[in-house]
Amino acid sequence: MTDEQKNEVYNDIYELLSIYDEFSPVQQNGTVMQEAIKPGIIEMINYLIKDASESAALMDFLDESDFWTAPASTKFHGNFKGGLALHTLSVIHQCLIFAKPLLENFYNSPEGKKYEVTAKDIFIAALCHDFCKTNFYGTEYRNTKDINGNWIKQPFYKVKGDNRNLGHGNESVLIMLAIFPQMIHNRMVIEAVSRHMGFSDLSESESFNYSLFLQNPLVVLLQLADQTAAQWYGM
Repeated sequence: MTDEQKNEVYNDIYELLSIYDEFSPVQQNGTVMQEAIKPGIIEMINYLIKDASESAALMDFLDESDFWTAPASTKFHGNFKGGLALHTLSVIHQCLIFAKPLLENFYNSPEGKKYEVTAKDIFIAALCHDFCKTNFYGTEYRNTKDINGNWIKQPFYKVKGDNRNLGHGNESVLIMLAIFPQMIHNRMVIEAVSRHMGFSDLSESESFNYSLFLQNPLVVLLQLADQTAAQWYGM
């Protein structure tokens, strides 16, 4: 990439970070304002995705699925209403924070001429990485006692029994391609979303030559962002 191209990417990253800071749901005391998540993500979409059909298809999916209200898991990070949207925004944020130092390091490496990453690539990969979790969880109830010893019905999340899933990352790729058909030509983003779980979501055949995927800086960036959002910040 030329210095001019790099600067364009970094300027976009700076603008997206400014949007995050403006709408950040995480307060100084660590509490989360759920109502700030959706406006922040939408503002990023409006800034970065200029194609009207792409933007409309994306917003249709976000609003017609349970993306804004779904949990991110049943018992780990984001196991609450709106947890998926919060986790997604957290991963976007971590990607933006790590992007410049990681890419600068990558472009100085022997592999540095193989990939040209845009801010849109980073954003779409981070936004779509867990789309497989939309319409994935249902709410059930168990009998439990409250603090007074009275039996009550306590809600909990459970994976729906009728789900048909082609694998965590690959299912997200399918949804992403339905929204952004032209992404079929962007193997860099497809690889990042498909392989964002590392070895934990791969069959034996998919693990073959796995190290080659790590030559793609977006794979490494998204894995790093996903892990740090969940493990460092619990989001």
